[in-house]
Amino acid sequence: MKTGGQETGLRAIGDRDIVVNINSPGGDMFEGIAIYEQLRQHSGHVTVNVLGLAASAASVIAMAGDTINIGRPAFLMIHNCWALAAGNRHDFAALSEQMAPFDAAMADVYAARTGIDPEDLAAMMDAETSINGSAAFEKGFGDAVLDDVEIEQDDTKSAAAVRRIEAALRASGLPRSEAQKLISEFKSSLSDSAGGGLS
Repeated sequence: MKTGGQETGLRAIGDRDIVVNINSPGGDMFEGIAIYEQLRQHSGHVTVNVLGLAASAASVIAMAGDTINIGRPAFLMIHNCWALAAGNRHDFAALSEQMAPFDAAMADVYAARTGIDPEDLAAMMDAETSINGSAAFEKGFGDAVLDDVEIEQDDTKSAAAVRRIEAALRASGLPRSEAQKLISEFKSSLSDSAGGGLS
């Protein structure tokens, strides 16, 4: 995008790392998906901080982070796509069928991030589920509880490296839970090796 001869937005940022702070009740699904895709395509490292609320379309945007930090008292809220409609019962029945693929698309985004079975996610979306920071971390919607994030540069680089390794493992077809388990076992083996060298 260009305004007055100057680029604006992510293109103007180039390949630099960015931080996206979210506190939003959501909005238009397609706008959320477009923002999600732009962030996913950004060549720099994208850190998302959920500061208060990332609901509905904003929860989709949050999933775009290479690293997602969620405040301990903050919330994600996921639900099925909404629409305003008018018509008779046949129109509403047809609309229900037409909306199903949109719900499935959102469930796919959450599943790709968390490793949770899409059917389980569909049930969570049916129930319009709110997930606090600690639960979001435990379920794989985030990488860390924001209050616990260390700000030292070395830790930031380590977290980014772990995230890249996890992404590579998942790209090979390994579920997120198994990728995280493998990384955890690897880190443990490094700790054990270091401990063994000191004894």
